[in-house]
Amino acid sequence: MDEASFRKLLTLVKPHIKRQNTVMRKAISAEERLIVTLRYLATGRTFEDLKFSAIISPQALGKIIPETCEWIYKALKKEYMKFPKTSEEWQEIAYNIETRWNFPNCGGSIDGKHLRIVKPANSGSYFLTTKTITV
Repeated sequence: MDEASFRKLLTLVKPHIKRQNTVMRKAISAEERLIVTLRYLATGRTFEDLKFSAIISPQALGKIIPETCEWIYKALKKEYMKFPKTSEEWQEIAYNIETRWNFPNCGGSIDGKHLRIVKPANSGSYFLTTKTITV
């Protein structure tokens, strides 16, 4: 993500994720909250692993990341995460997926995560993906 995109996203979510400093502790800034959330989403690293690069406890990360994700979604959903409202829009999506991927009657798709496993004996190529990873 380039800096301009980061700043634009930060402007949208900052009012909702910003916290006040207290007498007991300094608050984790909105910038740090967004950075660690984006790092988590981009890498899939665990909270235990992220605590070393972010210098934030796993317990705090467990609250910060879901909250920041929720506000990212709320900030971007109208512009970037539109859902079809009419049957014609659904049909157009299904048509586009069928013509591009040869997958009929599909109204959408989501990404998945590939995991390396030991495939069962005598399973042939059933557990192989196009990335030759067993799933």
